[in-house]
Amino acid sequence: MQNFIGKTIAAAALMAAAITATPAAANDTAMLTTGATSQPVGHYEFCKVYPETCRRNDAVGVVRMTRDSWSKLVEVNTAVNSAIFARTDQDMHGVPELWSYPTVQGDCEDFVLLKQYMLAREGIPASALLITVVRQPNGEGHAVLTVKTDQGDYILDNLDDRVLAWSDTDYQFLKRQSERHAGKWVGIADDRNMLVGSVR
Repeated sequence: MQNFIGKTIAAAALMAAAITATPAAANDTAMLTTGATSQPVGHYEFCKVYPETCRRNDAVGVVRMTRDSWSKLVEVNTAVNSAIFARTDQDMHGVPELWSYPTVQGDCEDFVLLKQYMLAREGIPASALLITVVRQPNGEGHAVLTVKTDQGDYILDNLDDRVLAWSDTDYQFLKRQSERHAGKWVGIADDRNMLVGSVR
């Protein structure tokens, strides 16, 4: 895994350099969460295989947004998006849902898991790297990585090499991992006016 990560980041260095090196100010500081909600079945099964990734977080923190931390987010997002070929679980494994770390191909949850892993190895606290379930404008479900920062919540997405403030996406946010316990999930109160089909 570590050799793959090194090669992935190196391969995307030139692409990442072409993307803005500083974050835009977040429109809304952070998502509002509600109470506990159901854990996706795929994540439940993933936790049985990798229980160390689904523990209670001893401390809850956010990323201090600096030029360096912003560059890490952009670099990892671009690197994984460039290195992994998108395929469905049905095509890869013959089942509707199977969350796993990708090496060559994967679906949206697999992209998220690898980005989460890579950023955690860069020293970003687990409580700030949250798998998030959204609904796309076309009604389909999707998974992205929410990164909690002192400038708001930002989204890493396999459908977009840009790192965007959550409120600048066209998604409806449904639920995400709890920042206090990676094996628990909380609902999201997304009351923004959704511009279905808009392009940003």
